[in-house]
Amino acid sequence: MCVSEYKKYLAELIGTFVLVFIGTGSAVVAGKEIGFLGIALAFGISVLVMVYAIGQISGCHINPAITIGMLANGKIGSKDAVMYIVAQCIGAIIASLVLLSIMTGLPGYNLATNGLGQNGYGVASPGGFPLASGFIAEVVLTFIFLMVVFGATSKKAPAGFAGIAIGLSLAMIHMVGIPITGTSVNPARSLGPALVVGGTALAQLWVFILAPIIGALIAAMVWKNLFEERALPA
Repeated sequence: MCVSEYKKYLAELIGTFVLVFIGTGSAVVAGKEIGFLGIALAFGISVLVMVYAIGQISGCHINPAITIGMLANGKIGSKDAVMYIVAQCIGAIIASLVLLSIMTGLPGYNLATNGLGQNGYGVASPGGFPLASGFIAEVVLTFIFLMVVFGATSKKAPAGFAGIAIGLSLAMIHMVGIPITGTSVNPARSLGPALVVGGTALAQLWVFILAPIIGALIAAMVWKNLFEERALPA
């Protein structure tokens, strides 16, 4: 494996770490002060800045759903896709462990009660939304997000603005999704907190792996078949 490949995978690990640490950290550390809107902006800004920090190195997927969507559309090879997803998951887990190490220093903090910004439905949903609502929301929100990603990174998109569009779209999605599931649209983002918190978060994790992948694959299919420009036959 060449050095440039290591750089790509390390960039994905760091980028996902930043997204999960800042995003879930905003909810756990400052959620009462900044509210859902502030948390949504924290997630969106995290992606926006990381696109410009590591986009030129790895493409800044920092989300297995994006990587799977790109793989489905032939924009990344299978080897890189697997390594990206592994790196993303590792970055997310490290982020949750670091966040926990910080929160344990706060008097009165309890992991079981306060959590780490994990996703959930039913009793674990911020708004009490059931499984069906949460699943549909995650599929639809991931579909919207991936459509923005495909469009913002397409050849005819204005150069240099992808990060802004992608970051703002993630914030927009969180504004709707936080009351429903806490908003995942990213299996790695859900995996990190769920593994550390355990219990209900871990039992419900399958939804936040499966639904974003379905949403990403639908978006990949729609983009490839309806919107992606193909070379005209000679």
